[in-house]
Amino acid sequence: MIKIHPILTGHVQVKVAQRRRKTGGLLRVLLDRTWTEWLPIYAWAIEHPEGVVVVDTGETARASEPGYFPRLHPYFRTSVRMDVAAEQEIGPQLEKIGIAPKDVRTVILTHFHTDHAGGLHHFPESEILVQGRDYQSARGFMGKLRGYLPHRWPEWFAPKPIPFEAVPVGPFGRSYAATEAGDVLVVPTPGHTPGHVSVIVKAAGVSYFLAGDTSYTQRLLLEREPDGVSPNRAAALRTLDAILEYARTEPTVYLPSHDPQSAERLRQRQILDTAV
Repeated sequence: MIKIHPILTGHVQVKVAQRRRKTGGLLRVLLDRTWTEWLPIYAWAIEHPEGVVVVDTGETARASEPGYFPRLHPYFRTSVRMDVAAEQEIGPQLEKIGIAPKDVRTVILTHFHTDHAGGLHHFPESEILVQGRDYQSARGFMGKLRGYLPHRWPEWFAPKPIPFEAVPVGPFGRSYAATEAGDVLVVPTPGHTPGHVSVIVKAAGVSYFLAGDTSYTQRLLLEREPDGVSPNRAAALRTLDAILEYARTEPTVYLPSHDPQSAERLRQRQILDTAV
């Protein structure tokens, strides 16, 4: 039996122009003066007969402390706010539902932005799978310039590139089966970052699409609205269209990381209606 747990690891505020793309892209985000409401930061724990799989690690409580983010980086200085308490980090949250972080078999990162990779330090004994292109982009000095925080990664961090194969999953031309049973699948979903990935969990005739930041809400997916920090709008649109095409043929529960309704949709097994 497979069970998926939503893990709420605090909240984030971003500019309205980041959630829904405006003319000007990232520059518009930096100049925007309007903030979203506090948005959830979800990670996901998959209890699977082959072992626990975690998708994303949420944020660290240190992100709420002064000086954690680079002071000179324009995005961190002007366009993001974090609210994460120590007890909201993914390690303590997993313990509350009876999962010891040391017993997590595999961690899959959808991408390297801090609110998805900030909890890495809880998993020193787990296999950590990442998209190789995103990992290379996030490393070193150039990674810092691009808005990543490689200097905050644990010293032991040595992830494995996801070994994608030319095995289609619906409209997704490549995939990687993270379980022997083939019911936890990683697919490329570039857009929010060039190497962004998502995880599809197949259970009881339903596909649970753990979407990371392919869109900020289900409504924005249905409206085919890329976010404001995607470096390639066309790639983001292709990904949104691929998700919608997948959901037309497979009953799909869509679960992006910052949608306030994601946990409730998971609880109700609410299928995405692409006709809306």
